[in-house]
Amino acid sequence: MKVARIGLGFLNGGLRSCGRVSRSEPSRHSKIATGPAGAVADVPDGASVAVGGFGLSGNPETAIRALRDLGSSDLTIVSNNCGVDDQGLGILLANRQVRRMVSSYVGENKEFERQYLSGELEVELVPQGTLAERLRAGGAGIPAFYTPAGVGTPIADGKETRQIDGREYLLEHAITTEYAIVRAWKGDAAGNLIYRKTARNFNPLVAAAGRITVAEVEELVEVGELDPDQVHTPGIYVQRIFQSPGLTKPIERRTVRQAVTA
Repeated sequence: MKVARIGLGFLNGGLRSCGRVSRSEPSRHSKIATGPAGAVADVPDGASVAVGGFGLSGNPETAIRALRDLGSSDLTIVSNNCGVDDQGLGILLANRQVRRMVSSYVGENKEFERQYLSGELEVELVPQGTLAERLRAGGAGIPAFYTPAGVGTPIADGKETRQIDGREYLLEHAITTEYAIVRAWKGDAAGNLIYRKTARNFNPLVAAAGRITVAEVEELVEVGELDPDQVHTPGIYVQRIFQSPGLTKPIERRTVRQAVTA
């Protein structure tokens, strides 16, 4: 399968390949946004957006719907997957707002398949662990790293390789984006976030990799109410936060055990 790669050359589109960007930190109480529409109102056409979630677990579904309603187009989305046809990032695909997708798993979305095969959507497939580390490195200010994942496969095409202790490694560049949207269980007015169970997946990595990070939370509390030892994402990484009402927490495939008869 041919894939379009995004690397050092993709600077004009908004993906930066290395290092965190400087960010001006507003006063902590000004981080509370006037709802989801206000939180994403300045996302322009052509922006790069990292999105948290694993499948539909931990998807910032309210912020995604706000992006759909805003109508920004030609977006580059960095996310583990692209939702399903009618939920998660799938609604942006259906609305023809996504131009490039950087992801690991795309098997649950028929519209994704159709757009890719018809040439409407550019795709960079990244091994899941590599994608996680590229986002983590971007948030930590590490420009690149070596990994054995993808050696000897199409993933390695055009990439620098190096022998270390007799094993071949690929050089992978970090990812930072102009915007990031994440979902957390609890957050405070300063932007500190706590994730719950499976929703603590790509969300902490995505939150650190965005220049402007928007967090939707199930419960928004005052500064000082969160136990500092329980905070997963410090508020320094978050610029906007809002409480999201009515989250549905969908599941792609519900599997239950067969009833046991006596």
